[in-house]
Amino acid sequence: MIPVERHQQILALVSERGVVSIAELTERLGVSHMTIRRDLQKLEEQGAVLAVSGGVQSAERVAIEPSHQDKEGMYSQQKAAIGQLAARQIPADSCIYLDAGTTTLALARHISDRDDLTVVTNDFVIAGYLIEHSQCKIIHTGGTVCRENRSCVGEAAAQALRGLFIDLAFISASSWGMRGLSTPNEDKVMVKKAIVDASRRCILLSDTSKYGKVATYLALPITAFDAIITDNNLPAAAREAIQQADITLMTTGE
Repeated sequence: MIPVERHQQILALVSERGVVSIAELTERLGVSHMTIRRDLQKLEEQGAVLAVSGGVQSAERVAIEPSHQDKEGMYSQQKAAIGQLAARQIPADSCIYLDAGTTTLALARHISDRDDLTVVTNDFVIAGYLIEHSQCKIIHTGGTVCRENRSCVGEAAAQALRGLFIDLAFISASSWGMRGLSTPNEDKVMVKKAIVDASRRCILLSDTSKYGKVATYLALPITAFDAIITDNNLPAAAREAIQQADITLMTTGE
């Protein structure tokens, strides 16, 4: 049986059952554990499945992102810890980018005592917080307003980023996996790509509830990131895959 046929059968089983063990896949398909693990790694890189301990499950699809107000109350402890860890990665006198999101807002709260930073953001809540609570220099991208997320998206925001030299970008996500970061909002894609082009280093900030989810538009490949900062609930298979991709993984509590 050629790989594409195995992949089709694996996807059919996962779609039918939700979760399938590696042991069952090796028995059904008549191949070794190593072959199944390679197949699953390939499918996970494509965003089709999510590897779990001892098996695989279907990837959850994100159709609509929650609003800023809804996200603020979700995983707040994890976000605060991620923000604190991320703040420690910022060198003196840096120009940084804070992507729109509540995890990056948590990071903003940990740099309020810094007066040596230039902070670029497309997020109105982050900009407002820093205006009130910091001495940072603040640059807002402007652009088309996304009311639900209190941010700017689209070509105007992307163009503003293309005119900057950013030392370190902290990028948010509503869904990500080993294929990369995805979004249900097409207007966000050009902004994410412009951030990467404008920045020397890029760090993904996301709690593990977003891992293994997929949305319609692939915004960035996982290889666009120099590092990932998340909580300590990331599956072992994901940790191994990130290490193999030569991306630095930093988790809270370690």
